[in-house]
Amino acid sequence: MARSNRLSASSVQQLRWHDVSLSALIAGFVAVLVGYTSSAIIIFQAVASAGGGPELVTSWFLALGIGMGITTIGLTLRFRAPILTAWSTPGAALLVTSMADFSYAAAIGAFLFSACLITLVGITGWFERLMNRIPQSIAAAMLAGVLLQFGLGVFQAMENEWVLVVLLFVVYLVAKRWQPRYAIPLVLVVGMLAAWAMGLLSFATVEWQLAKPVFTLPEWSLGAMISIGVPLFIVTMASQNMPGVATIRASGYQTPISPTITWTGITTLLLAPFGAFALNLAAITAAICMSSEAHPDAKRRYVATLSAGFFYLLTGLLASTMAALFYAFPEALVLAIAGLALLATIGNSLAVALHDEPVREAALITFLVTASGVTLFSVGSAFWGLVAGLAAWYVRRP
Repeated sequence: MARSNRLSASSVQQLRWHDVSLSALIAGFVAVLVGYTSSAIIIFQAVASAGGGPELVTSWFLALGIGMGITTIGLTLRFRAPILTAWSTPGAALLVTSMADFSYAAAIGAFLFSACLITLVGITGWFERLMNRIPQSIAAAMLAGVLLQFGLGVFQAMENEWVLVVLLFVVYLVAKRWQPRYAIPLVLVVGMLAAWAMGLLSFATVEWQLAKPVFTLPEWSLGAMISIGVPLFIVTMASQNMPGVATIRASGYQTPISPTITWTGITTLLLAPFGAFALNLAAITAAICMSSEAHPDAKRRYVATLSAGFFYLLTGLLASTMAALFYAFPEALVLAIAGLALLATIGNSLAVALHDEPVREAALITFLVTASGVTLFSVGSAFWGLVAGLAAWYVRRP
């Protein structure tokens, strides 16, 4: 790793162009597409709960897009590994219910407080030391549980749009047989054409315009920091960064965790006054970029996150436009593409989780609790699956 970081600028540029592939570029686009279409609506609800209008919504998406783009591209180039960041989806859901009791400026102050806590655990290395104690089988089981719903989503989508989904499934199987590297790009192209032909895809209402930031001077409220900042920090670390690290480790990458956590915290600090409430490591969308569908060679999959970083920046600069553009995609198409892109990762994660017999039962418990989707105290199932699996492992091990 150290040697690769000392490459000259010319050799890095040559290596980058040599590594570029269509499959990796498409994987980056699919990751951003899935991320926005699956959780962007929660951002609208969070802003609405704070009494904000379209201007604040645009500013939030602008700040989040710029923040995710900068951190994704910067960390990927720094470590020459696929590192994808995202906004905290459970954090946004938390804001929907907690922001209504405080002023918007006080909520911004709480965002800054949460970002300080994230930066602190990154700088001190506390979080990385904790994650290094988790067996690989249990981490892989947690990842498989997180991704299971997307694998099931392919076949659940057949209930509403069976013609479209069955067509994509057939295209995927045929492509995996003859052109496995380009299976997902082919599925995306065929899916868009089929959806357009069936009248499910239309871009007629999309208008192109640049987003404008809205700066808010923070207010420091102890109540807001306790009621918003602390819970936001906890759910971001437990429900987002833990699965994000598990995704990196389960995919075979040994990227240092502390610097990535630190930089997501610092970036959130800088952009919080514009609406970036919490940035963190991605899990589900990162798995798309780290799968064999992005590139057969694991060393070249970083191009997928560079592609995603570019689309993040684009969605930030054209926030309102890109939101409308992504929402033009029918739900069945998004579910099918996401599920098919993650099939290989789900299979590999289950294989790693159940391979080591002494840890098999603990890994299975982790998988089942995570896949159940249970939420306790506003913390998602990924964290509780990890807790249950580790408890079973510590009790049962010699």
